[in-house]
Amino acid sequence: MFSAYMVASPNKSGKRGRTTPESPEEAAFLERYEAAEFERPSVTVDVVLLTVRNGELFTLVVPRAEHPHKGRWALPGGFVRIHEPLEDAAFRVLRTKCSLENVYVEQLCTFGEPDRDPRMRVISIGYFALVDARRFDQSHASPRRSGQGTMARVVVPWEGEAGGPVTLVSAETGEPMPLAFDHEDILGAAVRRIRGKLDYSPIGFQLLPERFTLLALQEVHETVLGRKLNKDSFRRRMLASGELAATGEMQSGVDHRPAELYRFLRRSAV
Repeated sequence: MFSAYMVASPNKSGKRGRTTPESPEEAAFLERYEAAEFERPSVTVDVVLLTVRNGELFTLVVPRAEHPHKGRWALPGGFVRIHEPLEDAAFRVLRTKCSLENVYVEQLCTFGEPDRDPRMRVISIGYFALVDARRFDQSHASPRRSGQGTMARVVVPWEGEAGGPVTLVSAETGEPMPLAFDHEDILGAAVRRIRGKLDYSPIGFQLLPERFTLLALQEVHETVLGRKLNKDSFRRRMLASGELAATGEMQSGVDHRPAELYRFLRRSAV
């Protein structure tokens, strides 16, 4: 199973995988091999960057300035370079198009319908990344990000883990934001994945700052799941999970009774 930040171990030459023939016979075979005789598709990565703000789920999209699908919105993505591992390509997309590093990243699945891209046969490896809203706001305000993308609210038309495409609306105007290619399906697959993992994996903590209240953690779960949760049972379950530690600190700058702050015990492992 793919896990966050999984990277193949380099061999003695410093490259991943085996790069030299095992025998003279294999070397001769490779010398004669004509790769150009076979049609080969192009490979891209598309990254679904998700964050939670004010009880709503948001993602980052970039405008398509060229054909195909000119004028539509697209997930941050790019073609995989010939000697580039897939996960490195996903990290590059996050760094160059989202100004984000050291965030939770996980491979989603492969999207390979023959006609998904009208230019040529393109297979896309989907990834999703989770980040708390404050970190995203800081990166989004960077001069490098100016004009490159925008946050859009994710509208999920199905319940539970039914799955299917989702739609986007502008966070500012509420107008629909049509997506290019099959990105509605990629985005829907990411929502389905995190909904399914929320109860058995601590990915919900990746949508929060380092210190958070139990109420903020519950709001993240409710936003991702698209339904309300019982406050008392949720609190008991989280405290009994062994994944939380009280910081001994309280909220500050609030106009109500300050709540205790907690942290995720295994955050550094991600």
